[in-house]
Amino acid sequence: MSYQEQIEIKGARVNNLKNIDVDIPRNTFTVITGLSGSGKSSLAFDTLYAEGQRRYVESLSAYARQFLGRMNKPECDQIRGIPPAIAIEQKTTTRNPRSTVGTSTEIYEYLRLLYARIGKTISPISGEEVKRHYVKDVVEKMKAYRPGTRMAVLSSIQLRNGRNLREQLDILMK
Repeated sequence: MSYQEQIEIKGARVNNLKNIDVDIPRNTFTVITGLSGSGKSSLAFDTLYAEGQRRYVESLSAYARQFLGRMNKPECDQIRGIPPAIAIEQKTTTRNPRSTVGTSTEIYEYLRLLYARIGKTISPISGEEVKRHYVKDVVEKMKAYRPGTRMAVLSSIQLRNGRNLREQLDILMK
């Protein structure tokens, strides 16, 4: 696999890691397990997260970097294919049972806006994209049915000039 498909770590010597080489597939859910003191946190936080965060900060302008401080490079021979990273502590500061990873990291609002802008609504019945219909589209569709076909047209009615519903409907029926 290439480093676009995986994260390659060569010669990691952070904390209790002893010159290890690890390849981690990208775009998958990967779990790091092991005995206490075996280097799980050193690999996950002090190596992967630290390098992903360091590279992200390096990509920012010099002006932005001055507010973030210097981040040390993890002690490794080489790390390739690592994307920008975020880390979430196991201990939460909020006691809200409805908190999620998205709300805890404050990325939820950005994702909500992103999906609202570029997302597509798919009908669970037809499986097709739901599109906005204009009056002319509806009229054309209605004209396609044979004469005498019964249809229901639903619309909101705005009462004008102090009229009641019956008076407004009488005017619309004319």
